[in-house]
Amino acid sequence: MFTGIIEAIGIVQSIAQDNANMDITIASPISNELKIDQSIAHNGVCLTVTQCDDKSHTVTAIQETLNKSNLGDWTEGSVINLERCLKIGDRLDGHMVQGHVDTTAKCIKKEDQNGSWIFTFKYDVKPGFVTVEKGSITINGTSLTVFNSKEDEFSVAIIPYTYEHTNFKQIETGTKVNLEFDILGKYIAKLITNN
Repeated sequence: MFTGIIEAIGIVQSIAQDNANMDITIASPISNELKIDQSIAHNGVCLTVTQCDDKSHTVTAIQETLNKSNLGDWTEGSVINLERCLKIGDRLDGHMVQGHVDTTAKCIKKEDQNGSWIFTFKYDVKPGFVTVEKGSITINGTSLTVFNSKEDEFSVAIIPYTYEHTNFKQIETGTKVNLEFDILGKYIAKLITNN
């Protein structure tokens, strides 16, 4: 379980294909605190640490993960949002995030608001993929509040701190991002569909 509060930025050092899987080595300021078998959210995708040293760690993405996320687009030098899992007793500053990316979306608009930014994203509609006005959404692992909620698109506002301390600086029109819809909304949508 995660909260969507990004802890650090990582830089992809290398990518190696292993049959259908992809082994990714990432340099980050928290790599020296990690241990093998630990779960870390990478752009919102929960991945298991398979190797680590003082400067970097390695994770493996399977084909299902590559199909549903933007991990397949990563290259050496890609900037990645990182978050370690929630400790029992910690404050839940964002919202409840599973680290299970539902789909990807494309940025269709980026607006500079002279001190903040508005990003608009479009995604393919499927059952359970729902946003609500002032509800929560996770974009590349970052917990954000939705506005301009529509059937297949929505907007979020990004403050300077978030812009500087996540990979939102790298997002431009056309950039593909990972989405995890709010778990409560997904359960409600499933209950309504089944009745």
